[in-house]
Amino acid sequence: METIKVKAFGTDSTTAPLKEMSIDRRVTLPNDIEIEILYCGVCHSDLHTARNDWGFTTYPVVPGHEIVGRVTKTGDKVTKLKVGDIAAVGCLVDSCRTCSSCEQDLEQYCLNGWVGTYGGQDKHLGGFTHGGYSQKIVVDEAFVLKVPANLDLAAVAPLLCAGITTWSPLRHWKVGKGSKVAVVGLGGLGHMAIKLAKGLGADVTLFSRTPDKEKDAKELGADAVIISTDAAQMASVAGKFDVIIDTVPYVHDINPYIGTLAISGTIVIVGYLGGLEPFLNTVPMIMGRKSVAASLIGGIAETQEMLDFCGEHNIVSEIEVIKMQDINEAYERMLKSDVRYRFVIDMSSLQ
Repeated sequence: METIKVKAFGTDSTTAPLKEMSIDRRVTLPNDIEIEILYCGVCHSDLHTARNDWGFTTYPVVPGHEIVGRVTKTGDKVTKLKVGDIAAVGCLVDSCRTCSSCEQDLEQYCLNGWVGTYGGQDKHLGGFTHGGYSQKIVVDEAFVLKVPANLDLAAVAPLLCAGITTWSPLRHWKVGKGSKVAVVGLGGLGHMAIKLAKGLGADVTLFSRTPDKEKDAKELGADAVIISTDAAQMASVAGKFDVIIDTVPYVHDINPYIGTLAISGTIVIVGYLGGLEPFLNTVPMIMGRKSVAASLIGGIAETQEMLDFCGEHNIVSEIEVIKMQDINEAYERMLKSDVRYRFVIDMSSLQ
């Protein structure tokens, strides 16, 4: 297949810093859209993949799955967008499209394996897909999203992962006006969970281990902040919440939060992959029909719904814009939670 050479930033090994490299993109096929990448968000998944923290990275790898850009070319069968339009690409660039999950617009749960924007099986070029830390990307129009014209493009980028990761469980558990929602952790995911839940009309509380997040949380839209290490404060919200969105990305004890769920309430884990410690006490679950659940991202239709909702309610991420050449420093800062609340790369720095 004919290809074009594109500048990108990636890494060749677990320990090597990210650096400029050249990658291949396919030429546009009849259903393809070529996008000049303007901004790319920086997700914790990028860092974990670059450093092979999850054990399945294949090198070289070019991260980035929070992509906003301008359409520069379209295949002759494309109808969704035209040259010059603003487009977005999230965590998915393909799926089987025929299984029961795909038929329900749940491509993120494709039974035959969805194709990630980076590190996925490239059906066209062979090898593995490369992500948004690059000048251009070519994606089938079925996996390209439209961006509301009124939103700041740089601040839209994290919606493609942090936004949809929190939107999907809010929608699945039918959060709306009058719902009582709590968010555990105030970072890239947590700040979007607060904004989106508030936009849906919920009463929103942040659980935090320390009081220093209270001002930020309330500025983002939280109605209250509960210090999770304060027994009296935790007792004051016993049995209150319909849904808790848990965004903490490391091993932690979720048992204290289960007691704050209302009857039939659910705590949804969106930030952590792996085994829970200490053991999960099922007594309060059984006595209140309470659930512990987990959620991934959303499908393409749900992601477009989220973007349209954000356009209607003027919701975007809180960001710090960086140059592509500063990505290694940004990774180190991200490990220290030294960002409010998401880095976004201005890809013009790679031109």
